[in-house]
Amino acid sequence: HRRKIIAVMESAGALSSSGINPQEVTADILCEFLEVAFHLILYVREVYPPVVFQRRQKYNVPVQMCVHPQLNQYIQDVLYNTRLLIVKKAVEKVVLVIKSKTDQQPLERYVFNVEDPVLRSEARDDVLVQLEASLRAFLLKIAVCDAMLAPTPADGCTFSVLVYAKHSAVAGLEHDDLAKGFPWVQAEPEERDVISDPIIIPLKSVSSSLLKLQLYIEENPAKA
Repeated sequence: HRRKIIAVMESAGALSSSGINPQEVTADILCEFLEVAFHLILYVREVYPPVVFQRRQKYNVPVQMCVHPQLNQYIQDVLYNTRLLIVKKAVEKVVLVIKSKTDQQPLERYVFNVEDPVLRSEARDDVLVQLEASLRAFLLKIAVCDAMLAPTPADGCTFSVLVYAKHSAVAGLEHDDLAKGFPWVQAEPEERDVISDPIIIPLKSVSSSLLKLQLYIEENPAKA
């Protein structure tokens, strides 16, 4: 895995000479991280039973990744198409929502707030080391976040992913051959899983020349 990140970062270090789009690099790094983070959240919050997860190593830290083919395909499809929007600088935030299985009420919102990276001159190796350490810290925070949250319902949970993006960019994907015909649907106000007066739990943030990201949890106070 480290080899893959290094390859991406080396590409970023040679942007000016190779013509690589830095936003493509940012999109690759972010979506790779979001995939790992989503799986870990679903494991930690017991949305699915532990038996469908396997222990793996990402960013030099142990994580749990689901091995259920349909769930994996759903997450990969969401992130593949989210990446197309990130490249267009059209994504404001990506939110994983854990909901009650019985009444579909939102219980927890894991908000990944995305901003444009601050371009600055940094040594390639320094960027690599700092960014990998930051992503590792994100995962470590997620791994212990259950200690800060009330338990999820015993009768089970489900989840959804919301992408807050510019409407024009989403509409443009309908004509993009790379979008695979993914069925983006604009959420109605009642479908946006907003939590009234949530408990805000900041987890981690990072700001580098390739990625600027903040993660926090919105918890439903009525859950407890």
